[in-house]
Amino acid sequence: MTIKMIAIDIDGTLLNEKNELAPATIEAVQAAKAQGIKVVLCTGRPLTGVQPYLDALGLSGDDQYAITYNGSVSQTVSGKMMTNHSLSFDDYIDLEALARKMQVHFQIETPDFIYTANKDLSGYTIFESYLVRMLIRYREVGEMDRDLTISKAMFVDDPDIINRVNKEIPQDVRDRYYVVQSTPFFIEVMNKKASKGNTLGELATKLGFTADEVMALGDQGNDLTMIQYAGLGVAMGNAIDEVKDAAQAVTLTNAEDGVAAAIRKYALK
Repeated sequence: MTIKMIAIDIDGTLLNEKNELAPATIEAVQAAKAQGIKVVLCTGRPLTGVQPYLDALGLSGDDQYAITYNGSVSQTVSGKMMTNHSLSFDDYIDLEALARKMQVHFQIETPDFIYTANKDLSGYTIFESYLVRMLIRYREVGEMDRDLTISKAMFVDDPDIINRVNKEIPQDVRDRYYVVQSTPFFIEVMNKKASKGNTLGELATKLGFTADEVMALGDQGNDLTMIQYAGLGVAMGNAIDEVKDAAQAVTLTNAEDGVAAAIRKYALK
């Protein structure tokens, strides 16, 4: 198997336990790039939250790519859109009403801002704003612009509330959208066509690669689809059991430079 594309989740995978990019990981990614392998960061973050790592890894220009918003968008790292699976304003209305019914904090993310109708901001919304370097806008539902591009919606709250909500989301909502719990305090809701795996497949096809030429690395539920898509799905040592069970291989943890170890073992010539 010749690896021509490496898809890497960021949080819990590319970054170590201190949310830092380790020197060994930078070296391995740059070695892969030098051999002509496309390294694609695949994340729930928007591009603003990916940029510092792209810069550190030396990934720039219209011939390098990122998958953002958990698969809602694929784009060049310079911002040129490749695929876009967004939510409609009607989707926003329905999901915001569901959040109120389930008594859980709710937000949406657009290419420019995080929007919430919760005057009492969740601390996790503030955390997300800091993490992805995107400002928060408080807007009542009636004040929202109907023409917004909505990349994803999120239920955000304490883990015990998120666990309850995950059990209460109606089946027709799961049938209508791609719903995934990405962390203990986030449930993300996206266009049915949006997932890391689906969008990775679309991007690989556009670039002329087959699934057998793709390696994907991840640790959480939102990484499962790309682990299943890739010819070589690699779970981090710190991954949840569901990801490990779906993977063809398990590497070291993110605290042990697992990404670097997998790239050296499976991708570098």
